[in-house]
Formats: sequence, C-alpha cells, structure tokens
Amino acid sequence: MHYLHTMVRVTDLEQSLKFYCDALGLEVLRKREMPSGRFTLIFLAAPGNSHAQVELTYNWDSQPLEGGRNFGHLAYAVENIYEVCERLQKHGVTISRPPRDGYMAFVRSPDHISIELLQIGEPLQIKEPWASMPNIGAW
Repeated sequence: MHYLHTMVRVTDLEQSLKFYCDALGLEVLRKREMPSGRFTLIFLAAPGNSHAQVELTYNWDSQPLEGGRNFGHLAYAVENIYEVCERLQKHGVTISRPPRDGYMAFVRSPDHISIELLQIGEPLQIKEPWASMPNIGAW
C-alpha cells in the first residue's frame, strides 16, 4: 500500500487557495468540478513532491463543519481491496463503507479518523459478501 492524500473540507475556496498556494507555496496538481455532487476537488502538493498531496474539497452548498467534518480522511491505494478489508475485519475493525463496487472502502481509526482504501487500477470483480453489505455508521 502507499499513501495517496489527506482530504480537507474548505468553506471558501478562493481564500483557501490563497492560503495553500500563495502563502504556503503549494501547487495545484489537478482540479475536478463535480456538478452532479455539487462539489469541487483540488489536489495540491509542494513543488517537486507530488506524492504527498492535500485534497481540498469545496461543497457548493454551505454546510456547517462540525465535529471535525472539515478534516475528511487519509487515503491509501491497495493491491487487493477485498484482502485488505478481510484483514481489517480479522482485527476487529468495522468496515463502515464496504467495497461493494470492488474499488472503494472506508474504515475508521480508534480515534474516529476516516481511512479511505482505493483499489489500485481497475475495480475488482464485484463479489459477496461485499456486494450486499450495508454501510455502518459514518465515515
């Protein structure tokens, strides 16, 4: 597995970009507008270090960022999402968002930090028990 990014929710995209880019010196690697979900994603990194990224998530409709919702998640790419989720379950970890799609899952740390797991490459073939597992709690 390897580290992908840390996601941070922002309430003012322009102000946030001024801070992260102009003041802190990070560079925009890519930007994705998601009209269907009404949000924008902007991936940033320090010059010459694109492997340590920060994902700014801007929700177009304002919402309070209570209870740590401004901090989103840590994300890791994995070789086999089903095997990783099985290992986590054996350690007593609840799979909050099962990999029903063969691509993405979420779990939480003991301190309730969300961890996103993403399948490297194409999604794996959809299979049980994952396909019919419900979401549990929040992620």
